Amino acid sequence: MTAVSAVDERWDDGLIARRAQEQAELSEAPADEPHVPIGEAYAGSLRTRLDALRELVGLSRTRLDGDTLAEAGRVLDEAAARQRLSSRHTVVAIAGPTGSGKSALINALAGVPVSETGLRRPTTANPIACTWSEGAAGLLDRLAIPGRLRRRPLAGGAGDEALQGLVLVDLPDHDSAVTAHRRQVDRVLALVDAVIWVVDPEKYADAALHERYLRPLAGHAEVTFVVLNQVDRLPGDAAHQVLDDLRRLLDEDGMALGEHGEPGATVLAVSALTGEGVGELRELLGAFVQNRGAAERRLSADVDATAARLRPVYVADGHPGLGERSREDFGARLAVAVGARAAGEAAEREWRRNAGRACGTPWLRLWRWYERMRTQGAAGGPEEGTGPDGPAEEGELTARQRVEQAVRVVAEEAVRGLPAPWAQAVREAAVRGAQGLPEALDELAAREAAPPAGGRPPRPAWWPAAVLAQAAMTLLQFYGALWLIGQIVGVLEPGLLPPALIMLAGIVGGPLVEWACAAAARGPARRYGQETERRLREAAAGCGRARVLDPVAAELMRYREVRERYGQVSRSAGEAGGPGGGTVRTVVGRAG
Repeated sequence: MTAVSAVDERWDDGLIARRAQEQAELSEAPADEPHVPIGEAYAGSLRTRLDALRELVGLSRTRLDGDTLAEAGRVLDEAAARQRLSSRHTVVAIAGPTGSGKSALINALAGVPVSETGLRRPTTANPIACTWSEGAAGLLDRLAIPGRLRRRPLAGGAGDEALQGLVLVDLPDHDSAVTAHRRQVDRVLALVDAVIWVVDPEKYADAALHERYLRPLAGHAEVTFVVLNQVDRLPGDAAHQVLDDLRRLLDEDGMALGEHGEPGATVLAVSALTGEGVGELRELLGAFVQNRGAAERRLSADVDATAARLRPVYVADGHPGLGERSREDFGARLAVAVGARAAGEAAEREWRRNAGRACGTPWLRLWRWYERMRTQGAAGGPEEGTGPDGPAEEGELTARQRVEQAVRVVAEEAVRGLPAPWAQAVREAAVRGAQGLPEALDELAAREAAPPAGGRPPRPAWWPAAVLAQAAMTLLQFYGALWLIGQIVGVLEPGLLPPALIMLAGIVGGPLVEWACAAAARGPARRYGQETERRLREAAAGCGRARVLDPVAAELMRYREVRERYGQVSRSAGEAGGPGGGTVRTVVGRAG
């Protein structure tokens, strides 16, 4: 008590005496103290989560704006910076409103007046640090606390053994009228390992404290102490009533309370003036510091907060992606746009026409040729409006519109439920793939709809026999006709019946052969048309898959990858694909 009283007297002797005391303490606390680095990466789940967050940021840079990823980048930077500094020290900030007694509490914990107290407000203008052991210089440099504001708890000693490794930082008032003070509080609170919130009976329910700090930092409950100071001013059981009301407010803020051995914020009542509860606070701080896990718990809470902020841009609503039905519908729409059915019907008609030309009677074929030539001559060329500037152009535009509509529909089906940035990326991939798709479909339609080599469809094995039969019927007609002519001119013996029967057999047999061939050609013609349609459908679907579905699938796979990383960051097994977790169906295999 004598040493403390002497120090108190020196501090109360006036401004010159206080400056002299600061210079003496500064000489006792070297500014360039060595720090002990951790020397290795974080272990356990924190390391896994930080690695996942780093990969998540890297995979998302081209899809999300810098502002969205800024907080995640800050957490990663702070984690790397804290890792390089002393692991034997725990930095605890003392924060609170004006007049709550922060400086008095740190003086009571230190046993000497390391922070100035007084009636003038604000008393503390800059953060003041008190260290219980050496090696914290790097941590204090990170907090930008100059050497003149670094203190030791006891002059000439290492301090209380239970608090070895503690770095206590007295902050300005968070509700100070000076804007620079509030900025100092926000800056330091983002860097410390833990915080002691000091409140008094008048301001413990202050909305500014709860809404600006306690509620947003509710996830940091394990590294938070809430101390109700000045309980000596409360009569009787009023201290317990105020403390219970404070716990209620903290519960409404969403801050877990560390009661019954459960992890959470520590809440207790003290009086820095009388010393009531200060010993208990010292014991709790000692156990907290000796555990040496505050830095990792703080970083883990920061990662939790970052994951909560990023949830809207990573968690899908439902099950986005493309199923088999969507791929088949897309292929069907492209088949309609490319005219696969019409091409199949045209191929079937061409097959049947070829069958008619090959197996028809020469007289009917001659008549058809004559009618075709007469019709073309009477028409005077192609019908007006059927050239490149007529309906053909209108048909081309319609096909293009159908392709664009098919791409829009499949893109909207793929992004249903996706977060906005990833949905936009999928749409852009689909639009890029759709560029040049109508022209590519036109080229493959001309290529696939064309007959095989030789310019004609393949013929069945019975066509040569049918052609020979038709030729035989024609020869019978000529033979019968020549026989009759020979009888008429008297070259041959008269006998009307045999040549007439032969000629009639040829006349009747020709159409019968043609009819039989036409009936036999219906099946092969239909199969040939269906094969042409199928080939064109598959070609259109393959083109659409390569140009649209594959890029869309790549974007969905990229989202699935970042979604898995986000699940690791958020520490929730259900986040990666359980109910409501946004399972992504990707495009695999053939399309259409």
